[in-house]
Amino acid sequence: MRRLHAENGGLVPARALNMIAFVESRFADEVANRLSKVGRYHASRTIVLSYEKRRTSLDARAVVSSETQTGAGELGLLRERVVVEIGERHLDDLLTIADPLVVSDLTTVLWSPRGHEHELDSLLSLAQVVLVDSHDAVSFGEAIARACRLSRQAYVVDLAWLRSIPWRERIAAAFDPPAMRPELERIETVSVRHHPASTVAAMLFAGWLASRLGWRGQRLNEHGSSLIGTQRAGKREIAIHLEQAPEQQAPGLQSVAIATTSGRRLGLRRGEGGLRARSRDGEGREREWTILGASRGEPGILGEGIRQALLREPTYVPALTAVEEMAP
Repeated sequence: MRRLHAENGGLVPARALNMIAFVESRFADEVANRLSKVGRYHASRTIVLSYEKRRTSLDARAVVSSETQTGAGELGLLRERVVVEIGERHLDDLLTIADPLVVSDLTTVLWSPRGHEHELDSLLSLAQVVLVDSHDAVSFGEAIARACRLSRQAYVVDLAWLRSIPWRERIAAAFDPPAMRPELERIETVSVRHHPASTVAAMLFAGWLASRLGWRGQRLNEHGSSLIGTQRAGKREIAIHLEQAPEQQAPGLQSVAIATTSGRRLGLRRGEGGLRARSRDGEGREREWTILGASRGEPGILGEGIRQALLREPTYVPALTAVEEMAP
């Protein structure tokens, strides 16, 4: 890094975020490929703990690189990637191995994209942020319990939550006009269809509504592949219906529908080029349109997850708390 800076004074080290990623060596290329597609949201220093069970010795390599060519008077950021190859005998020493490699005084985020929760937990004392994806959990119950536990120890960024950002933004925008605000108090049904492995994403969407609108949590019931139940707001009951969409290939939500007692209907569903929206007012007038560019794609979701590590999303924990109360 000193040599590169001496050759070109415009190249300076990025100093915003550490990322520690624990991954099995056979998936290291896959993880590297995912990280290469996050656009400008790279961590300043990425430490990859590449695990191969039979390995007995430590090995490591470091790469310093810049994605930009700098001219006179221009600055370019140098990012660092350290790959440490470890075996089973090193798992008890992960903290000792990783600690000296972290840039001090920077936020550190932990990520283990394919499980290994015990190893990730052993590194928690180094981190302020944990990046998880509830979509990958064995069951939605385990995913919710783990997210709740981690949120008491660190700031949690759940990719399942981030996948619902376009849906939440559009629903919030639909009820934002003053004339629509009273309709929030008239919501009577919320229906969500989702990828079979994205039950947590659907529950977090419902939990977001519940936490923002003051609905009292009641447990949902499992009916086959669906979760059905009610929430209460004073004397009102709001029906919740979360249903799997087996035909959906991508993680996340497939459609959302909200109905009010005044006869209004608002629906969003995945479509070509973005979300397809449909609304009906209390007099039965309907309109339909496409919201362009609503999807970030999976590389964009991971990039947003890294960006969120430097922010503090105030609505996630309340939504998670509501989900904990809803969970069967």
